[in-house]
Amino acid sequence: MKTKKIDQDKVNVITLGCAKNMVDSEVLIHQLQENEFDVVHDSNDEDANIVIVNTCGFIDRAKEESINTILAYAQERGAGNIDKLYVTGCLSQRYKDDLEEEIPEVDAYFGTLELPALLERLEADYKHDLIGERALLTPPHYAYLKISEGCNRTCSFCAIPLMRGKHISKTIEAIVKEAQGLARNGVKEIMLIAQELTYYGLDIYKERKLAELLKALNEVEGIEWIRLHYAYPSKFPLDILDAIRDLPKVCNYLDMPLQHVSNRVLNDMRRQITKEETVELINEARKRIPNIAMRTTFLVGFPGETEEDVQELIDFIQEMKFERVGVFQYSHEENTRAHDLEDDVSDEEKAARASRLMEAQRYISNELNQAKIGQTLKVLFDRKEGEYFVGRTEYDSPEVDNEVLVKADENYVRLGDFAMVHIFDATEYDLYGDVVKK
Repeated sequence: MKTKKIDQDKVNVITLGCAKNMVDSEVLIHQLQENEFDVVHDSNDEDANIVIVNTCGFIDRAKEESINTILAYAQERGAGNIDKLYVTGCLSQRYKDDLEEEIPEVDAYFGTLELPALLERLEADYKHDLIGERALLTPPHYAYLKISEGCNRTCSFCAIPLMRGKHISKTIEAIVKEAQGLARNGVKEIMLIAQELTYYGLDIYKERKLAELLKALNEVEGIEWIRLHYAYPSKFPLDILDAIRDLPKVCNYLDMPLQHVSNRVLNDMRRQITKEETVELINEARKRIPNIAMRTTFLVGFPGETEEDVQELIDFIQEMKFERVGVFQYSHEENTRAHDLEDDVSDEEKAARASRLMEAQRYISNELNQAKIGQTLKVLFDRKEGEYFVGRTEYDSPEVDNEVLVKADENYVRLGDFAMVHIFDATEYDLYGDVVKK
């Protein structure tokens, strides 16, 4: 098949991985649009002649998805169905040399910080005046706001520093300016993301400044909810808890991945915290903010993890009763410290352990949700799905947490608006309610 020619290039940007990757794609798309490119995102249409794959390289499953996606478009490139194929993002940053050798059909590979070079390859200008601006890929009423890049932590299982580099904070002024721009475009909720939130400011201000950043963002007109994701528990700055409690726009929500609770495993993970310190921090958070919703994630199947370690983790979940829990299975990553250890837990056992943790959490989530029956909660509505309008409370982040459903034929809401909802029923992960009429 001959390579097709069209009058104007059309670019399809494919995004894989986490919200941080999504923000990178939003910046890329906006830069291309300002260079007068026709751009689509994750499109299944076949009319784009240029494809850019923004890859994830976090764990084995993510790497496999990224490689399969590259291979699929490389086949299209070889068949002449697209003119150019470029790859960027974490996988490309980490394995560029290997990828160039194994998948030569790709026209060029770029790392996580090589946006200007990618644009130059497309004969587009990198417009410095657009810094802080992007084309939202989320619904228009919420957005992720990246406050820093990279990570200085030394967790033995994690390859993120290999792909994202050292921690680099944005200035408070730059973040506030970006939030103001989002608010002008109708965004009501911002979710602060980073590889590690609590380290914010240490590199440029020589002290942790997340609480001060929250105070500045709380003053941004138009923003109604501010949500915190990915806070590291070791040496956690307690003034963040005070900011969550005292600032009206900051949601009573904290995403703090704990990874494990066995002291031996935590030590091998190089998490720089003990079980006892973890419990003390959780208790302090709940003491200062009695109605806080705590989301955490755990990692199972780490080298040397025993049945006793898993049971200790399950007991911990049942004791702490976290509002939200996610579970990952350990992935043996090259060039990490844990890679020197024997990956001695089978994939089947890792999956079984993850299921056991989630089963323990399912009962807790159901118990906590049942307690909400009869309450009236403020809900932000994201979408209509089937016969329901679907929204979230301040205790829930998009896509990963619980949802509130109200019957569309019995209630009227506008997507992107807040409404008070009376909860009359609940399951493990959903609440059902009716909009309270004014």
